[in-house]
Amino acid sequence: MERYQPNGVPLSEADKAQLAQLKHLLERAIADGVLTAEEMAQIKDQMRADGKVTYEELELYRQLVEEKIRQGFLVREIR
Repeated sequence: MERYQPNGVPLSEADKAQLAQLKHLLERAIADGVLTAEEMAQIKDQMRADGKVTYEELELYRQLVEEKIRQGFLVREIR
């Protein structure tokens, strides 16, 4: 996922790999229509793994998780 940021720094290859891993994790977590607390913890851990949370990671989460929750296609388990 690329995003134009006039004053931003382009994603490094490591950042792109991290983003691809996060996307895979998100897709697995939402495949059954329920996002469990354990899956959410794994997602947070993956996002923080490199010591930073990028705009691209947040945007990917928004697109794959929050939009599906709003549309009623995904339920988030509350604990």
